[in-house]
Amino acid sequence: MIIGLLLLEIYLPCSHSLKEKRKRLSSLRDRLRKRFNVAFSELDYQNKWQRTKIGIVTVNQQKKFVENLLNKIKVDAENLIDGEIINHQIHYL
Repeated sequence: MIIGLLLLEIYLPCSHSLKEKRKRLSSLRDRLRKRFNVAFSELDYQNKWQRTKIGIVTVNQQKKFVENLLNKIKVDAENLIDGEIINHQIHYL
């Protein structure tokens, strides 16, 4: 069993409050969960208005499937979020 973890560090220049940031992340989380059936969590920068680090996790028997899925999620996140992905990492367990 392969566990894939995608870490995205995101800059949200249009966010002017924590409430606005959470609203944007909630929308992204709902879309990614619905489309890809993945787990999503904010991991760092909870008290920063314009920055966040999120983790997205999926599980499958085949590493290639997990790798392709996480890459698709990264591309979709870039298109869905009103901001910029400044760093990303993929880890396998």
